[in-house]
Amino acid sequence: MTEPVPFDFPRDLGNRSEPTVGVWNRLEGRPRTTDFDRALRAEIRDPLWLLTRQWQLGEFQASDGGSPVTASYTVQASSVSRFKPFDGNPVELPAEQPLPVEALAERRALRFTSGTERVSFDLRLAIGRRWFKLLATLPLGLGELLASFRAQYVKLYPIALPDPLQDKDSPRLAHPEVWASMQAMAGRYLDGYQLYEHIKYRGGTAYDGIEELLNLHKQPITRLGLELRDWFDALIQQPANVQPELRPTGEDCWDGTHLEHNFSVGTTLAGGRQKTLTAREYPGGTLDWHAFSVDAKLPLGGSRPPKPFRRTVFPAPVRYAGMPLPRWWAVEDGRTNFAAVTPDSTDLARLIFLEFALVYGNDWYQLPCDLPAGSLATLENVSVTDTFGITTVVEPANAGPDQDWRRWSMFSLDTLGAEPVAADTSLLLPASVPKIAEGPALEEVVLLRDENANLVWGVEQTVRMATGEPRRGSEIAAESVAWRQRHQPTQPPGPPLAPVSYEVMNTVPEHWIPFVPVHQDSTRRSIHLQRAALPSAIRQADPTQPRAVVRPRTDLLREGLDRGEPYFVNEEEVTQTGTRLALSFQRTRWRDGRVVVWLGVRRGTGRGQGSSGLRFDSVIDSPAP
Repeated sequence: MTEPVPFDFPRDLGNRSEPTVGVWNRLEGRPRTTDFDRALRAEIRDPLWLLTRQWQLGEFQASDGGSPVTASYTVQASSVSRFKPFDGNPVELPAEQPLPVEALAERRALRFTSGTERVSFDLRLAIGRRWFKLLATLPLGLGELLASFRAQYVKLYPIALPDPLQDKDSPRLAHPEVWASMQAMAGRYLDGYQLYEHIKYRGGTAYDGIEELLNLHKQPITRLGLELRDWFDALIQQPANVQPELRPTGEDCWDGTHLEHNFSVGTTLAGGRQKTLTAREYPGGTLDWHAFSVDAKLPLGGSRPPKPFRRTVFPAPVRYAGMPLPRWWAVEDGRTNFAAVTPDSTDLARLIFLEFALVYGNDWYQLPCDLPAGSLATLENVSVTDTFGITTVVEPANAGPDQDWRRWSMFSLDTLGAEPVAADTSLLLPASVPKIAEGPALEEVVLLRDENANLVWGVEQTVRMATGEPRRGSEIAAESVAWRQRHQPTQPPGPPLAPVSYEVMNTVPEHWIPFVPVHQDSTRRSIHLQRAALPSAIRQADPTQPRAVVRPRTDLLREGLDRGEPYFVNEEEVTQTGTRLALSFQRTRWRDGRVVVWLGVRRGTGRGQGSSGLRFDSVIDSPAP
């Protein structure tokens, strides 16, 4: 047995027994002149030098250099069959989902009352106009009674004119546009929502209270009433159980505490296993797979088993603009300049992209796979056959423990919780739509920080009036104050007793709603923001009576107000740049060609901090008598 020869670098270098460089896998030239004519000739002066370079780079090592010809894979496609809104009960989804998932997640109940005040007269008139159109389709024998029916319906379900002597009607009387519209509607048009509410929620019929009606006329009018109910239910999508008197909390997916949508979907995997996917931070807009996370603590289940299918496809090379071309004399696309990309050393996503685009650009292949919308796909196995007839089984690169920091993955779902679980390798394809048309903002609220007052304010920039039209919040507040100053008895200021006066607190515009920090629990370590109220700028005539407080006018800030419940917002949701909430109608077209409309909220970024001008303990000049 011979002893191993010790390594001697000068000797091995002289004998050329070891390669001088064994770790390089890419060589790049450094041009020293502006003339590339000689370099483009690709002259070969020493073929032996080229062979040694190939030996240095390891190109003589045996490897499978074949190209993929066919690929076979097996996929388990599980249908999403359960939907659970935030703090609501799970519901079963039909096999043919009638709505896109954005509509299920974002739809909100329409507001027809605000406290004791009726609002949304645009929708009320639309329902009434639809009812009169349906009455016009009655048989000819009822044509003579049509005019009488119209007058009776207007009298039975009236649009009342606001009373200037009633304080509850002051929100409608304070605004000239609303007051003019109410004068035009009162006594002339039907409040269709009262009729719709009577049919749907109270179990009544459309002919209740109508006189001079024969028994043979009741059946067609009842049928028209049910048709009116179904028409409005399909016109604008709303959550279930939206009756104002019986409306429960958590009927929709909007989480007012976190200012985002929160919902879950459930599916059944192979072997009867259940999987729940939760979207906790969906701001609104286009919904995709990356908004979901696997939630192992919330079993929803499903009623439809998965459908496995196996496909054999032809791999296709990946192509993109500016990619390196494999041929020597091919001219690359110069419109994409990868050399201009200057990533930071910590910008891993951009570094991975450059590595893919420049080094391994021609080594990637894509396999076509058609999946049904609204399904969770799990790839069981993949086998690739190359030009040499060798079949290779491809294993998932992102398998292993979910908490393993060395695990590399892309386009995979994360798992909620800190417990050690296996990584999820499935892919969710939600039943979403590529484009949604957003209407003008009916309500817009900006939550911003006021460091001078040490408060958070909810500024109602856009307010929806009783007629359903949006209006600037500052104008609404100014008109309300001017109305109360003209029509409500106020306390006139007395003669000044001194040149200067002490002011406890100045007034703030009434479309600024304060949020004060309060402790969340008895530990007194964390706080959240609670909706508060400021006193009105109008002083009442009776000094013994407490001053009225300013209440929010938008649905976004009236969370729980009509039920007498407080409203809290997590402090971290209001950043230094602020948070913007917009309420508007969303419209899209579903895959069956049907138009879907719903009322939804979208969250965005504000424009920084603000100042309300709130001051305490000020000395001001005494007002003139």
